[in-house]
Amino acid sequence: MTLVICFLIGILAALVGSMMGLGGGIVLVPTLLLLHYHTESFTWATSEVIVGISLFVMIFTALSATISYGKKGQIDYRTGLLFAVGSIPGGMIGSWLSQFIAGKLFAILFGCLMLFLTLLMIFLPSENARSNWLSRRLQQRLGRGNIRVITLAGQTYTYKVPPLFTILLAIGIGVMSGLFGIGGGILLVPMMMMLFHIPAHIATATSMFTILFISIASTSTHVWLGHLVWGYALVFVPGAWMGAKLGAQINQRLSTNALTWIFRLLIVIMGFRLIFSV
Repeated sequence: MTLVICFLIGILAALVGSMMGLGGGIVLVPTLLLLHYHTESFTWATSEVIVGISLFVMIFTALSATISYGKKGQIDYRTGLLFAVGSIPGGMIGSWLSQFIAGKLFAILFGCLMLFLTLLMIFLPSENARSNWLSRRLQQRLGRGNIRVITLAGQTYTYKVPPLFTILLAIGIGVMSGLFGIGGGILLVPMMMMLFHIPAHIATATSMFTILFISIASTSTHVWLGHLVWGYALVFVPGAWMGAKLGAQINQRLSTNALTWIFRLLIVIMGFRLIFSV
C-alpha cells in the first residue's frame, strides 16, 4: 500500500509541478512530511530523505515537461540557461546545508517559506496591471542588449532579462531549492513574472527547463551524502513522468490569470496546512 501511495503522490506532484512550473517539490515534500508525522508506514521519510527523493523525482518531472513545452515553443532557453548557471552551484550548497536542518523545524521553515512567497505573489503583474514599483525600477536600469522577444501562439512578447542580476538571483534560488527540495520553481516563476514581466506560460515552461539542471546537480549532492533511499525513490518516477506530461497539456489550456491565481491559492493552502499540522 505504501508503494501505491508513493506512485500516486508522484503523479499528483508532477501534474501540479509541471502545470505551474514548480517542479513538484511543493506538493511532494509537504505531503511526505505529513505522512511521516501521522502514519507509521512512512517513518522512513525523514526530512533529509524527503528532500533527496523530491529532487531525484524532479529530474524526470522536469525532463518530461521540458520535452512537452519545447515542442510548443514555450521555453525561453537563453533565460533558462542564465538561471541554471547560478542555480546549479546554489543548489549544491543548499543540498549540503539540508543535513543540518531536520525534524519539525524543517517543516515549519518550509511552511513559512511558502507563506512568505504568498506575499510576494500579491505583487505579481496581472493581464491588466503588468508592473509594480520593484519591477519598474529594475526595468529602468536594464540596457537594450537585454531585450528578449518571444512569439507564442501568434502573439509576440517583449521583456528584459539582465544576465548578471539573473545569475546572482539564481544562486539564492538554488540554495533554497537544494535546502528544501522544491526544485526552485516556486521561486523562479514569481521572480520571472514579477521582476522581468515574463508571461506566465513562458515562465512556467522556462522554469521547468531550468529545474532540470538544478535537480540533477542537487540530487548528485544528496546521493553523495547518502540521503537517497532508492527503493522508494524509484517508485515515484513512473507517476512523475505521466503527471508531468498531463500537467503540461493542462497548462497550455489555461489563461495567464488562471495560472497566477491557481499558483497563489496552492501556496496558501499548503503553507498553512504544513505549519499547523506539526
